[in-house]
Amino acid sequence: MPYGIQAMLKDGSKHMSGVEEAVYKNIEACKQLAEMTATSMGPNGMNKMVINHLEKLFITSDCSTILNQMEVAHPAAKLLCLASAAQEKEIGDGTNLVISLAGTLLGLAYQLIRDGLMPREIADGYNNALEVALKTLDECIIEGSDKLDVRDCDAVCKKIRGSVAAKQINYVDTLCPLIAKACIDVVPTNPNNFNIDNVRICKIIGSSIDNSVVVKGMVVKRPPEGSISCVENAKIAVFAQGVDTSATETKGTVLIHNAEELEAYSKSEENNLEKLIKSISDAGANIILSGATVGDMAMHFIEKYGMLCMKISSKFELRRLCRATGAVSKNKVETPKPEELGYIKKCEMRELGGDIVTVFEQDETAGVVSTIVLRAATVNLMEDVERAIDDGVNSYRALCRDARTVPAGGASEMAIAAALESFGNKQTGLEQYAINKYAEALEVVPRTLAENSGLNGTDTVAAVKNAHAEGKSWAGVDLDGGEPKDLSKENIEDIYSTKWWALKLATEAATTVLKVDTIIMSKQAGGPKKPKSQGHWDDKE
Repeated sequence: MPYGIQAMLKDGSKHMSGVEEAVYKNIEACKQLAEMTATSMGPNGMNKMVINHLEKLFITSDCSTILNQMEVAHPAAKLLCLASAAQEKEIGDGTNLVISLAGTLLGLAYQLIRDGLMPREIADGYNNALEVALKTLDECIIEGSDKLDVRDCDAVCKKIRGSVAAKQINYVDTLCPLIAKACIDVVPTNPNNFNIDNVRICKIIGSSIDNSVVVKGMVVKRPPEGSISCVENAKIAVFAQGVDTSATETKGTVLIHNAEELEAYSKSEENNLEKLIKSISDAGANIILSGATVGDMAMHFIEKYGMLCMKISSKFELRRLCRATGAVSKNKVETPKPEELGYIKKCEMRELGGDIVTVFEQDETAGVVSTIVLRAATVNLMEDVERAIDDGVNSYRALCRDARTVPAGGASEMAIAAALESFGNKQTGLEQYAINKYAEALEVVPRTLAENSGLNGTDTVAAVKNAHAEGKSWAGVDLDGGEPKDLSKENIEDIYSTKWWALKLATEAATTVLKVDTIIMSKQAGGPKKPKSQGHWDDKE
């Protein structure tokens, strides 16, 4: 007969409580997650090979992708994944910093708990350290970095270089101009309203990344339906449903007595369809986009009146094309009004690397969508470069809201660590130990960057710390030689908002895990798995 809390729970439920069972196990799980992703931090970070539940292969150093495809089950480690997801949604970059910092904070908290501190005291110390860290981060802002012309390609390239180099340092000089041009083409009058969904990526295997280009408009990976493959200065009619003969909503029976009536019935249907297609053409449309199948008879009349026709299976692609051309999608095939027609400068079919694509190219003054046509030799490389481009586009969005930057290469983390050590030594309560551990945890960034580049982590951290003690607040890790260096001279800077959110989310995740002292797991649904079939009982005799 169960007793205590176990008596309240269903059979099969688990209950763990106390420091040994709950806190230590949670910290251990988070530490292992952080140690795994830390080796992927920085330009020289190692790739991870992840095979998800659908047996799809991912080879990447992008922390967000790794965590999404791993499907982490441990509840405490899942809290870190949620913090990483919040960072991805808010900024789109810095997810590895969140996981690494939170995991290191918890690992150092483990030592303090063993020394006799209560988890609550450690959490309070971490929260106090966070306040000082965010104030110190404000002091690390590079002077003059708050002024940025978001429509200046060279200035934007310098700002996003650090974010792109962290994922694809070998192609950073190729990718940054592409990302900057694609973003500048679609940035609205108010840059705060920049929408990352307006920058699309069309992946076409073959050739090299150097041959990637930016198209003002959209690129769809399918050919037009008919023989007409190129139209210029065209008006577009968009129909969400298929372009075909109309069917009745209810079943009906038509009695036909002779061949003449049969011919007349078919003829009337053809005449009605031709009349409809002709009215669309007379309205000024040169292109018809259909969200479903285009019938053979409808295709015949579309060709007859010299219109280009294309089927777009994805409703999301159809919406983007409407946004790019200014067209209004109609649910019913009917004659569109002039204001419902979209405009495109040029629509043509092209062959790229053996793939047939249709390019909807817009002029410089119209359209709100741009597409990066990405070329690469392998699928895995192309997907990894796509993630680097996503980080670059997200960084541009962050810069549109707040253009401030801080020194890179772990310089801002070491400056905060120095300020926290000074602050912690002035405290008189037990929280000073947690504050000093927070300062120690921030050293994970320069140490990891150095170790991932084949340098001695301890020597590199010591050199950077000495440089900061001498007043060189710009000193970061030079991944080539390991000596302290001002990376802003090489146009490598970290975005202020990325660091701000990473510090905040990592601390919140760590303190949340520390405050958990009981784990209750309900019985899993579905019951026990069925045993394997042993064959028919007669077969055993």
